[in-house]
Amino acid sequence: MGDDLGDEWWTHEGNSGASEVEEETQLEKQPTKKPNTKTKPEKRKSVTEKTVKAKKTKKNEQKECIIPQKKETEDENSTKPKRKRKKTITDVLSSSEPKPGCPADLQSLVTQYFSDKRSVIEQEELKLLDSCFLSSNDLTHTLSSYLKQVCPKWSKIQKQHTEKSSVVLLIVCSSALRAIELIKQLTAFKGEAKALKLFAKHIKIEEQVKLLQKGVTHIGVGTPGRISALIEKEGLGLQALRYVVLDWNWRDQKLRRMVDVPEVKLDFMKLLESGILNGCKEDKIKIGLF
Repeated sequence: MGDDLGDEWWTHEGNSGASEVEEETQLEKQPTKKPNTKTKPEKRKSVTEKTVKAKKTKKNEQKECIIPQKKETEDENSTKPKRKRKKTITDVLSSSEPKPGCPADLQSLVTQYFSDKRSVIEQEELKLLDSCFLSSNDLTHTLSSYLKQVCPKWSKIQKQHTEKSSVVLLIVCSSALRAIELIKQLTAFKGEAKALKLFAKHIKIEEQVKLLQKGVTHIGVGTPGRISALIEKEGLGLQALRYVVLDWNWRDQKLRRMVDVPEVKLDFMKLLESGILNGCKEDKIKIGLF
């Protein structure tokens, strides 16, 4: 009997121990499953994928909407008539043959410029007689050959000139570079005469005044703006002036003459008013168109 009871107790204890072990293992296994934590990220992934797809579809829809608008604007631009470019002085002059200047050209320029600045009586006084002009260049002359023609007694004139701060011959051109070119072309004509640069580039007006006062200058070559300024400051006098030669027919890279450039034209008219026109009327000054 004792042995039977001991066996029953042992078997009971063994069964209860085994069941406890099974329960513990089941409890350990249950937390590892975590169904809620696994399902949540899957939902987030699906949501983010849906939002990305939705954004892509919106972008594609926007692109599809923008593309036809560009095409419409291109079609509208293609149908619009193109504006014609306005003709410039260069276009007009390039299509026309160069013609030598004459006294009538200068006279018409003067009357046109002063038409709204002077009264009718004053405009009549501005008119110059044919005797005020030298013969014009027919586009076959160099500067030296032209001056020899219009100033045949130059050697005698230059020897008689002894006044300082004044010149006998004044050559008016549009730019400093052109003035330097003309001075080089004077070599065959000027002889022992002294020529002076009368332009503003790299030369102060005070220096030019000193040079004119220092010695006798026979020829002045420069721009109308600087020559007018020298006359205003009394650095250059007109008492000995006999010839004014205008670089009339020369054209720059844009085929413009001296009087075709607005700012040069304005300075040129100012120069004529500074005493040259009055000198022509008094038969002291002659104008030549080179």
